[in-house]
Amino acid sequence: MEDGPFGPEVRPPNNAVDQMLLYVHGDPRLGGRPHDALPMARELARLTGYSVVCARYRPVFPAALDDVGAAYAYCRDRGPVAVAGKRLGGALAAGLLLRLRDEDATLPTCAVLMTPLLDLTLDTPSLLLNAAADRTTDVGTLHLRAASYAGPMPRSDPLLSPLHGNLHGLPPVQLHAAGTDVLLDDTLGFAARAARSGVTVDLRVHEDVSAQGLVQPAAAADFLRRHATARSAPQPFDGSR
Repeated sequence: MEDGPFGPEVRPPNNAVDQMLLYVHGDPRLGGRPHDALPMARELARLTGYSVVCARYRPVFPAALDDVGAAYAYCRDRGPVAVAGKRLGGALAAGLLLRLRDEDATLPTCAVLMTPLLDLTLDTPSLLLNAAADRTTDVGTLHLRAASYAGPMPRSDPLLSPLHGNLHGLPPVQLHAAGTDVLLDDTLGFAARAARSGVTVDLRVHEDVSAQGLVQPAAAADFLRRHATARSAPQPFDGSR
C-alpha cells in the first residue's frame, strides 16, 4: 500500500497494472484517512489485477464530490479507470458519473455501487420497513449524518441524490444490496430508472448482509473485468433523450 496524493493506493500482487479503480468508502467521517476501505480495496486489487485508489474526501457536500472528482482525474491520467463506492461512497460515485457526463468528459469504463445511499431525502419505504431487520444502520443517526453532510444544499439535487437525476448516457453499472437493508429501495429505484434510460444494469439483491459480503467482491471483480475496455473519447450527452 502507498499513501498517494488523493488517498491510499493498493497495487495488485503482480504489480502489473493495466487499469485503475477508484474506490470511494462509505463513511464521510473517515474522509481524511479512509483506511476502513483497505480490506475491500486489497480484495478487489487481488481479484482484478487493478491498482485501487481509496479516495480521500471532506465530510461535506459539494466539497466531497470535488475531492472525488480530483481523485478520478488523477486515476484517469494513468489510464482507463472504473469507479466503485459503498454507502455514501456510492452516492459520490454515481454523482461523479452524472457530473462527468454533463461536462462531456471521459466516463469511467463502468461503476459498481454497493448498498449505495442514493437518495439523501431519506424518503423511501425500506427505511421504515427494514429498520428492525437491518442491524448495520441506525435510521435516526443516518438522518443526522445526512443533514450534516448535505448542509444547505437541496436534498433532491441530482449530484447529491443521484436517484433524482437524469440517468441517460451512463456507463454500465452493477448494484448490490441486501434484501434486509434500509437502503434497499435506493438500489432498486436507481436500477429501474437506469435500465429505462438505456443503461446496462447488473442488479444483485442478496438475502442479507452476510450473504452479500460473501459474494460481493468476486461478483464486482467479474463485472469490472468484463467492462474493462476504455472509453477512448468523451461521450456526448444529448439532454433531449
